[in-house]
Amino acid sequence: MIAFWASALALSLLLYVVLDGFDLGVGMLFGIAPDEAARRHMMQAIAPVWDGNETWLVVAGTILFGAFPAAYALLLSAFYLPLLAMLAALILRGVAFEFRYKARRLRRLWDAGFVGGSAFAAFAQGAAVGALVEELPIANGQYAGGPFGWLSPFAVLCGFGLCLGYALLGAAWLCNKTEADVRDLGYRLLPRLLVGVLLFLAAAFAYALAMNLRVLHRWFERPEMLILPLVGAAACAGLVHAARRRIDALPFPLVATIFAAAFATLAASFLPYMVPFTITIEEAAAPPSSLSFLFWGAGVVVLPITLIYTVVVYRVFKGKVDLSEHAGHYE
Repeated sequence: MIAFWASALALSLLLYVVLDGFDLGVGMLFGIAPDEAARRHMMQAIAPVWDGNETWLVVAGTILFGAFPAAYALLLSAFYLPLLAMLAALILRGVAFEFRYKARRLRRLWDAGFVGGSAFAAFAQGAAVGALVEELPIANGQYAGGPFGWLSPFAVLCGFGLCLGYALLGAAWLCNKTEADVRDLGYRLLPRLLVGVLLFLAAAFAYALAMNLRVLHRWFERPEMLILPLVGAAACAGLVHAARRRIDALPFPLVATIFAAAFATLAASFLPYMVPFTITIEEAAAPPSSLSFLFWGAGVVVLPITLIYTVVVYRVFKGKVDLSEHAGHYE
């Protein structure tokens, strides 16, 4: 049962990162749209799915709370400030998404809120991951770092790195869903953002080597993990080819593959720990009776329904966005 919930948590986090990642990326790219028509085109490209994407963040948080309470308590103690700031940023971008359509004099303000909320939410998530990789200050199983114990140069680097990664996802989504000037913008940005992501990964790896972070030791203990970065490298090569040939259907799944490879690499580097390198998955898990109770409710009902809902939504709204089919609203 522990393996089931650990897998469910990993799947929920991966789906959130990929799905909400691209609409956060589009939100950040929204700030460089050439005109109002392009901005509306970009909004329409994410309108049917953006709020549903965030469902996976709720699912992941619920699984962590119910199935792994020890890890939930520790992580919430460490990250309550960036978590609250991230939630505020997500609320701001949601409000801005709806309000900018009706606004006239304040439209630029709501546009800035949409871009800023998207960027800060992405930054907060990346900084939290960076803090986990660097290891949180923990004593006797309790967080001992204070309100800003998670903040470090490496965490800030990872925050900006995830912003670049989400922007890459957003550009790939625009190539897949839009036409004309917005599609061209996506293709222009793809190679630049890919270079930025690769430079970030190189800088993060160099920092980890310089600081001798324990996460790197897993690479020597488990050399088979190298296959995961190789999968990511192959996806990068495919992305370059797809961008040059302008094959609209390929950039997004290829960037999603890059993210999946990076996510799997990070997860494999942490195992068997849930909070590296303090609490293992088994130590963080709730009692077997609680896990079993959760399974017959959330595991059998909620997770399958959420997965089916996600698949159906993306099938219904597949294909290119055509603004002429809508009355100008985003939904």
